[in-house]
Amino acid sequence: MPEDRQRAREDFRRMMKWIVVIAVAMVGAALLYLHFTGDLSPHMVIATVLGVFFSVLLGAGLMAASYFSDKSGHDRDVRDATTHDREI
Repeated sequence: MPEDRQRAREDFRRMMKWIVVIAVAMVGAALLYLHFTGDLSPHMVIATVLGVFFSVLLGAGLMAASYFSDKSGHDRDVRDATTHDREI
């Protein structure tokens, strides 16, 4: 069981690194698109960088957290703790 949790932790770290790389790429793509479709003001750049980066990070990070929970055995622990009293 501890090996599963350690491996899940390593997988989660690897996923989060890729998510940050993808979020930075998405920010670059959004700024490039805005550059070609109109004038960029400093406020628009700041809002785009913060909005796109944290939206991608939040969405993908929550999905990575659900995978981590499943792979590490936390979901199984909760399921076992809540169903052991019931007779099927």
